[in-house]
Amino acid sequence: MTLSTDRNEFHPDYAVHPGEILKETLEAKGMKGTDLAQRCGLSEKTVSQIITGKANVTSETAIQLERVLGVSAAVWNNLDGLFRLHAAKAADRSALEGQEAWARKFPIKELAERRLIPKTDDPAELVASLLAFFGVGSVEAWQEAYAGLNVAYRHSPAFKSAPESLTAWLRIGELWAREVVCSRYDKERFLAALREIQSVTNAEPAIFEPKMKALCCDAGVAVVFVAELPGTHLSGATRWLSKDKALLMLSLRHKSDDHFWFSFFHEAGHILLHGKRAAFVDDKEKPKSMEETEADRFAVKMLIPQAKYDELVTTGKYRSEKDISAFARQLGIAPGIVVGRLQHEGHLRHDCLNGLKRKFVLLEHNE
Repeated sequence: MTLSTDRNEFHPDYAVHPGEILKETLEAKGMKGTDLAQRCGLSEKTVSQIITGKANVTSETAIQLERVLGVSAAVWNNLDGLFRLHAAKAADRSALEGQEAWARKFPIKELAERRLIPKTDDPAELVASLLAFFGVGSVEAWQEAYAGLNVAYRHSPAFKSAPESLTAWLRIGELWAREVVCSRYDKERFLAALREIQSVTNAEPAIFEPKMKALCCDAGVAVVFVAELPGTHLSGATRWLSKDKALLMLSLRHKSDDHFWFSFFHEAGHILLHGKRAAFVDDKEKPKSMEETEADRFAVKMLIPQAKYDELVTTGKYRSEKDISAFARQLGIAPGIVVGRLQHEGHLRHDCLNGLKRKFVLLEHNE
């Protein structure tokens, strides 16, 4: 995910004002400041302020100093630029140190363990590394870009995600997705991809994962798996990275295949059914919105046709592993999906037939 090159670079913690060099140059040439002012057409006050470090060397002055003293204008400009940059960095560092409390709200340890930010005890470096991770220049810019993100939540009163952890999780998905080269988004192609993916829900992850990613990518949707961060309770999310590329994130929060596939098709429903401006996060906080209900219905329809499901419930042939497996084979889907829906709708207890569900383990090889 992150590439680095080790170099023996010298980064001094000081900078020399061009006035110091100017003073030494004048002494070496036996020239007084008044003489320099006269030869350059500058006021004695201006020359004095440059020598004492109270004034900068403008580009025009640098050219005049080159003519009078024989020292390149580029030298004076570089000295002045480096000094001002050092002063700006010192002021910036002081400001960053004052924003440590903001940085400590994020899951620092986990981001460092994932090598997304460096490990450091330096407050200024910590804040700077977080800003770089988010690709923003200041805390104010982060608040503008991320804190106001239009996020819709799926309902469950039991959980609540911390906004800093949520935005960090979304940022990881964004970074990984930007590395995925996709075709331009095509709604019909994506819908066709989903139908094909539905047929491999019973396959092993080594088979269905690359296939689902490739099919979605060909339709303009980057699928990435990102494990949860502390303070989040997320199953999935969707965002549009551009008008031609969507991001579909899954956390594998619930390890069983019924939850996994429902979350995938739920998020896919957002991409197909809803606008490109909003982001949708499968969190557990607010009452279910119309968009979330629509995405739920889409996932249910994609996984098990309603007529087939109604027939199964009516006949009552779902109380044994044999019956469930036969029904799943008929539809070409994983039996755990059938068990999960029957449990969710109250036809089976939540401790019944869980042996038909498969457990997945998320290995973050996106890094």
